[in-house]
Amino acid sequence: MNKLTSSFRDLVAEAEKEIETLSPAQVRAALDSSTGGLLLVDLRDVREVKREGRIAGSLHIPRGMLEFWIDPESPYYRREFDEVDGLILYCNKGWRSALAAQTLKRMGAEGVAHMQGGMENWKAEGGAIEQVSS
Repeated sequence: MNKLTSSFRDLVAEAEKEIETLSPAQVRAALDSSTGGLLLVDLRDVREVKREGRIAGSLHIPRGMLEFWIDPESPYYRREFDEVDGLILYCNKGWRSALAAQTLKRMGAEGVAHMQGGMENWKAEGGAIEQVSS
């Protein structure tokens, strides 16, 4: 394999220059003040969700399906997006969610942010977790 000219950390840093990044406290505040049009999206692998739980009320979308589920032209489009005014994406560390938020922004999606530090920061700051039944 050829030597890479950019690392994943470089890509994440570039993405974070283009997107809105929220702390876990800001995510909690946004969810508390939402009138129902804000959707929290868990991008982690299904095994992570089953093992570690998720933030209450979040919708699990495997990272590899996000672009397909959000695009109304896709045969995989999910109706959950019909009434959404904003999205907050999260993963385990905030890396996948930063790249995903950048991709959605490039697709023309508005009102998209990601949670800095992901589930790790959420838990470290005492955020509530709900277990997912198998």
